[in-house]
Amino acid sequence: MRVQDGRIYDVDGERFVDVPEELVVDRGDVDVVPHDLIATIDACSDAVASSVRAGRVPIVIGGEDSLFYPVVRGVHDAVEGSVAVIHFDAHFDLMDESVRQGRFSHSSGMRRSLELDRVDPSASIQVGVRHFNFPLSREFAVAEGLEQITARRFHELGAAAVAAHIQERVRAADHVVWSFDIDTVDPAHAPGAGAHEPGGLTTAQAIESVRLLAPRCDAFAVTEVNPMKDLGDMTSTLAAYLVFHFAIAAAAS
Repeated sequence: MRVQDGRIYDVDGERFVDVPEELVVDRGDVDVVPHDLIATIDACSDAVASSVRAGRVPIVIGGEDSLFYPVVRGVHDAVEGSVAVIHFDAHFDLMDESVRQGRFSHSSGMRRSLELDRVDPSASIQVGVRHFNFPLSREFAVAEGLEQITARRFHELGAAAVAAHIQERVRAADHVVWSFDIDTVDPAHAPGAGAHEPGGLTTAQAIESVRLLAPRCDAFAVTEVNPMKDLGDMTSTLAAYLVFHFAIAAAAS
Protein backbone atom coordinates (compact mmCIF):
# COMPACT_ATOMS: atom_id res chain seq x y z
CA MET A 1 0.00 0.00 0.00
CA ARG A 2 2.95 2.34 -0.74
CA VAL A 3 4.25 2.73 2.81
CA GLN A 4 7.78 4.18 2.97
CA ASP A 5 9.92 4.67 6.06
CA GLY A 6 6.96 4.14 8.37
CA ARG A 7 4.59 6.59 6.77
CA ILE A 8 2.26 7.03 3.82
CA TYR A 9 0.92 10.03 1.93
CA ASP A 10 -2.85 10.32 2.22
CA VAL A 11 -3.70 11.85 -1.16
CA ASP A 12 -7.37 12.53 -0.39
CA GLY A 13 -6.56 14.04 2.99
CA GLU A 14 -3.51 15.87 1.60
CA ARG A 15 -1.38 14.83 4.56
CA PHE A 16 1.41 12.49 5.62
CA VAL A 17 0.33 9.76 8.03
CA ASP A 18 2.56 7.65 10.26
CA VAL A 19 1.97 3.93 9.76
CA PRO A 20 3.08 1.89 12.79
CA GLU A 21 4.66 -1.46 11.98
CA GLU A 22 1.77 -3.27 13.64
CA LEU A 23 -1.00 -1.03 12.37
CA VAL A 24 -2.75 -4.09 10.94
CA VAL A 25 -2.06 -7.52 12.43
CA ASP A 26 -3.60 -10.62 10.88
CA ARG A 27 -4.81 -12.83 13.70
CA GLY A 28 -5.98 -15.51 11.27
CA ASP A 29 -9.31 -17.08 10.51
CA VAL A 30 -11.99 -17.92 13.05
CA ASP A 31 -12.91 -21.58 13.10
CA VAL A 32 -16.11 -22.26 11.19
CA VAL A 33 -18.04 -25.31 12.40
CA PRO A 34 -20.18 -26.31 9.39
CA HIS A 35 -22.68 -28.35 11.41
CA ASP A 36 -22.97 -25.94 14.35
CA LEU A 37 -23.94 -22.32 13.73
CA ILE A 38 -23.93 -21.39 17.43
CA ALA A 39 -20.39 -22.73 17.88
CA THR A 40 -19.27 -20.61 14.93
CA ILE A 41 -20.99 -17.53 16.37
CA ASP A 42 -19.31 -18.16 19.73
CA ALA A 43 -15.89 -18.54 18.08
CA CYS A 44 -16.30 -15.24 16.25
CA SER A 45 -17.50 -13.40 19.36
CA ASP A 46 -14.61 -14.81 21.40
CA ALA A 47 -12.04 -13.72 18.79
CA VAL A 48 -13.45 -10.19 18.65
CA ALA A 49 -13.65 -9.95 22.44
CA SER A 50 -10.08 -11.11 22.92
CA SER A 51 -8.83 -8.55 20.38
CA VAL A 52 -10.70 -5.74 22.14
CA ARG A 53 -9.34 -6.83 25.53
CA ALA A 54 -5.85 -6.76 24.03
CA GLY A 55 -6.33 -3.10 23.15
CA ARG A 56 -6.84 -3.66 19.43
CA VAL A 57 -9.62 -2.42 17.14
CA PRO A 58 -10.94 -5.53 15.36
CA ILE A 59 -11.46 -5.31 11.62
CA VAL A 60 -13.49 -8.35 10.63
CA ILE A 61 -13.87 -9.51 7.04
CA GLY A 62 -16.54 -12.08 6.49
CA GLY A 63 -18.90 -13.79 4.14
CA GLU A 64 -22.64 -13.45 4.61
CA ASP A 65 -24.03 -11.11 7.21
CA SER A 66 -24.78 -13.54 10.02
CA LEU A 67 -21.28 -12.38 11.08
CA PHE A 68 -22.80 -9.05 12.12
CA TYR A 69 -24.26 -10.16 15.45
CA PRO A 70 -21.23 -12.03 16.84
CA VAL A 71 -19.01 -9.02 16.11
CA VAL A 72 -21.32 -6.74 18.10
CA ARG A 73 -21.59 -9.33 20.88
CA GLY A 74 -17.82 -9.71 21.04
CA VAL A 75 -17.33 -5.99 21.63
CA HIS A 76 -20.28 -5.87 24.02
CA ASP A 77 -18.83 -8.68 26.13
CA ALA A 78 -15.34 -7.15 26.26
CA VAL A 79 -16.23 -3.62 27.36
CA GLU A 80 -18.18 -1.80 30.02
CA GLY A 81 -20.72 0.89 29.29
CA SER A 82 -23.18 1.41 26.47
CA VAL A 83 -22.66 0.26 22.89
CA ALA A 84 -24.01 1.91 19.73
CA VAL A 85 -24.28 0.13 16.40
CA ILE A 86 -23.74 1.82 13.04
CA HIS A 87 -25.25 -0.47 10.43
CA PHE A 88 -24.65 0.27 6.74
CA ASP A 89 -26.84 -2.10 4.73
CA ALA A 90 -29.42 -2.17 1.96
CA HIS A 91 -31.66 -4.22 4.26
CA PHE A 92 -33.04 -3.86 7.79
CA ASP A 93 -31.79 -7.23 9.15
CA LEU A 94 -34.51 -6.95 11.81
CA MET A 95 -36.25 -10.28 11.23
CA ASP A 96 -36.91 -12.04 14.52
CA GLU A 97 -36.96 -15.55 13.10
CA SER A 98 -38.25 -17.60 10.20
CA VAL A 99 -38.79 -21.25 9.40
CA ARG A 100 -36.13 -21.20 6.68
CA GLN A 101 -33.51 -19.03 8.39
CA GLY A 102 -33.97 -19.47 12.12
CA ARG A 103 -32.95 -16.70 14.57
CA PHE A 104 -29.28 -16.10 13.70
CA SER A 105 -29.22 -15.60 9.94
CA HIS A 106 -28.03 -12.71 7.80
CA SER A 107 -31.57 -11.32 8.14
CA SER A 108 -31.48 -11.03 11.94
CA GLY A 109 -28.14 -9.45 12.86
CA MET A 110 -29.46 -6.07 13.94
CA ARG A 111 -32.41 -7.63 15.79
CA ARG A 112 -30.15 -9.91 17.83
CA SER A 113 -27.67 -7.10 18.47
CA LEU A 114 -30.35 -4.83 19.90
CA GLU A 115 -31.28 -7.56 22.38
CA LEU A 116 -27.87 -7.34 24.06
CA ASP A 117 -28.11 -5.70 27.49
CA ARG A 118 -25.99 -2.61 26.83
CA VAL A 119 -26.64 -1.98 23.15
CA ASP A 120 -28.52 1.31 22.97
CA PRO A 121 -31.08 1.56 20.13
CA SER A 122 -31.44 5.30 20.70
CA ALA A 123 -27.75 5.75 19.84
CA SER A 124 -27.76 3.29 16.94
CA ILE A 125 -28.53 3.90 13.28
CA GLN A 126 -29.06 2.11 9.97
CA VAL A 127 -27.81 3.73 6.78
CA GLY A 128 -28.31 2.97 3.10
CA VAL A 129 -31.54 0.98 3.44
CA ARG A 130 -33.72 1.05 0.36
CA HIS A 131 -36.59 -0.35 -1.73
CA PHE A 132 -38.98 -2.61 0.21
CA ASN A 133 -39.01 -4.47 3.53
CA PHE A 134 -41.32 -6.16 6.02
CA PRO A 135 -43.83 -3.83 7.72
CA LEU A 136 -43.17 -5.55 11.05
CA SER A 137 -39.47 -4.71 10.76
CA ARG A 138 -40.17 -1.01 10.27
CA GLU A 139 -42.64 -1.05 13.16
CA PHE A 140 -40.01 -2.69 15.36
CA ALA A 141 -37.44 -0.01 14.44
CA VAL A 142 -39.88 2.76 15.33
CA ALA A 143 -40.83 1.11 18.62
CA GLU A 144 -37.17 0.68 19.59
CA GLY A 145 -36.18 4.21 18.61
CA LEU A 146 -33.78 2.94 15.93
CA GLU A 147 -33.08 5.60 13.31
CA GLN A 148 -32.86 4.74 9.62
CA ILE A 149 -31.32 6.87 6.87
CA THR A 150 -32.38 5.64 3.45
CA ALA A 151 -30.02 5.54 0.50
CA ARG A 152 -32.23 8.16 -1.14
CA ARG A 153 -31.81 10.46 1.85
CA PHE A 154 -28.06 9.78 1.86
CA HIS A 155 -27.81 10.98 -1.73
CA GLU A 156 -29.77 14.13 -0.86
CA LEU A 157 -27.59 15.01 2.15
CA GLY A 158 -24.15 13.83 1.02
CA ALA A 159 -21.54 11.80 2.87
CA ALA A 160 -20.19 14.61 5.04
CA ALA A 161 -23.62 15.64 6.36
CA VAL A 162 -24.64 12.05 7.02
CA ALA A 163 -21.38 11.35 8.85
CA ALA A 164 -21.89 14.43 11.01
CA HIS A 165 -25.40 13.26 11.85
CA ILE A 166 -24.14 9.78 12.74
CA GLN A 167 -21.46 11.26 14.98
CA GLU A 168 -24.15 13.17 16.86
CA ARG A 169 -26.38 10.09 17.01
CA VAL A 170 -23.73 7.90 18.64
CA ARG A 171 -22.27 10.64 20.85
CA ALA A 172 -23.84 9.37 24.07
CA ALA A 173 -22.55 5.81 23.62
CA ASP A 174 -19.35 4.64 25.31
CA HIS A 175 -18.45 2.33 22.43
CA VAL A 176 -19.37 2.04 18.75
CA VAL A 177 -19.45 -1.01 16.47
CA TRP A 178 -19.77 -0.50 12.71
CA SER A 179 -21.02 -3.23 10.38
CA PHE A 180 -20.71 -2.47 6.66
CA ASP A 181 -22.60 -4.81 4.36
CA ILE A 182 -21.09 -4.34 0.90
CA ASP A 183 -24.58 -4.27 -0.63
CA THR A 184 -24.85 -0.75 0.82
CA VAL A 185 -22.91 0.17 -2.31
CA ASP A 186 -24.76 0.20 -5.61
CA PRO A 187 -24.23 -3.02 -7.60
CA ALA A 188 -22.88 -0.93 -10.49
CA HIS A 189 -19.89 -0.25 -8.22
CA ALA A 190 -19.91 -3.51 -6.23
CA PRO A 191 -21.31 -6.38 -8.31
CA GLY A 192 -19.78 -9.04 -6.04
CA ALA A 193 -22.43 -8.69 -3.35
CA GLY A 194 -24.75 -11.28 -1.87
CA ALA A 195 -27.81 -9.28 -2.97
CA HIS A 196 -28.16 -6.67 -5.69
CA GLU A 197 -30.18 -3.59 -4.71
CA PRO A 198 -29.99 -0.72 -7.23
CA GLY A 199 -29.76 2.86 -5.99
CA GLY A 200 -27.05 2.39 -3.38
CA LEU A 201 -24.04 4.44 -2.36
CA THR A 202 -21.16 5.10 -4.70
CA THR A 203 -17.64 3.93 -3.90
CA ALA A 204 -16.65 7.55 -3.25
CA GLN A 205 -19.46 7.98 -0.72
CA ALA A 206 -18.54 4.72 1.00
CA ILE A 207 -14.85 5.61 1.30
CA GLU A 208 -15.62 9.12 2.54
CA SER A 209 -17.95 7.71 5.17
CA VAL A 210 -15.19 5.40 6.39
CA ARG A 211 -12.65 8.23 6.53
CA LEU A 212 -15.00 10.36 8.62
CA LEU A 213 -16.40 7.74 10.99
CA ALA A 214 -13.46 5.40 11.62
CA PRO A 215 -11.95 7.40 14.50
CA ARG A 216 -15.14 6.89 16.56
CA CYS A 217 -15.36 3.12 16.14
CA ASP A 218 -14.22 0.28 18.40
CA ALA A 219 -14.68 -2.38 15.69
CA PHE A 220 -15.42 -2.57 11.96
CA ALA A 221 -16.86 -5.44 9.95
CA VAL A 222 -17.15 -5.74 6.16
CA THR A 223 -19.54 -8.47 5.04
CA GLU A 224 -21.33 -10.02 2.04
CA VAL A 225 -18.46 -9.81 -0.46
CA ASN A 226 -18.97 -12.70 -2.87
CA PRO A 227 -15.98 -13.19 -5.23
CA MET A 228 -18.00 -15.66 -7.33
CA LYS A 229 -20.30 -12.81 -8.42
CA ASP A 230 -17.58 -10.19 -8.76
CA LEU A 231 -16.29 -8.63 -11.96
CA GLY A 232 -12.58 -7.98 -12.26
CA ASP A 233 -12.24 -8.03 -8.45
CA MET A 234 -14.10 -4.70 -8.27
CA THR A 235 -15.90 -5.54 -5.04
CA SER A 236 -12.99 -7.27 -3.36
CA THR A 237 -10.78 -4.29 -4.17
CA LEU A 238 -13.34 -1.90 -2.71
CA ALA A 239 -13.58 -3.97 0.47
CA ALA A 240 -9.78 -3.93 0.82
CA TYR A 241 -9.70 -0.15 0.41
CA LEU A 242 -12.49 0.31 2.96
CA VAL A 243 -10.45 -1.70 5.45
CA PHE A 244 -7.21 0.20 4.79
CA HIS A 245 -8.92 3.59 4.85
CA PHE A 246 -10.47 2.60 8.17
CA ALA A 247 -7.08 1.61 9.62
CA ILE A 248 -5.35 4.77 8.41
CA ALA A 249 -8.13 7.12 9.53
CA ALA A 250 -8.35 5.48 12.95
CA ALA A 251 -4.58 5.61 13.40
CA ALA A 252 -4.34 9.26 12.36
CA SER A 253 -7.07 10.44 14.72
